[in-house]
Amino acid sequence: MAEKIYYCGTGRRKNSIARVRLTEGTGKITINGKDIDDFFGMETLKVIVRQPLAVTNTLSKYDVICKVTGGGYTGQAGSIRHGIARALNEANAEFRPVLKSNGFLTRDPRMKERKKYGLKKARKAPQFSKR
Repeated sequence: MAEKIYYCGTGRRKNSIARVRLTEGTGKITINGKDIDDFFGMETLKVIVRQPLAVTNTLSKYDVICKVTGGGYTGQAGSIRHGIARALNEANAEFRPVLKSNGFLTRDPRMKERKKYGLKKARKAPQFSKR
């Protein structure tokens, strides 16, 4: 029995983490057991997820299966994009310059800033009063 070869990549953005698995296939994208159209409502998020595949001309070459946890929809879409880019880089090293130049291999370092004591939120201070 022939084993299916797959390529893995872990993507992160904000508080979301995506574990992505690429297999040879027809271009089907499955997220947490649902189709991409059922999982993401907005078209822009679907475009973000497909960007690494579109740039490398492999939209119909690989099936994408991923599990994503944490964060909101935008962070999850960004983490899936990061994971797909890493998996594509593992699948074919020739994709690296294209993925790197588009910024898909770079982890977005922006995170939510922590709340500080004496303040209401990370930076919001209580209203100042002279008396």
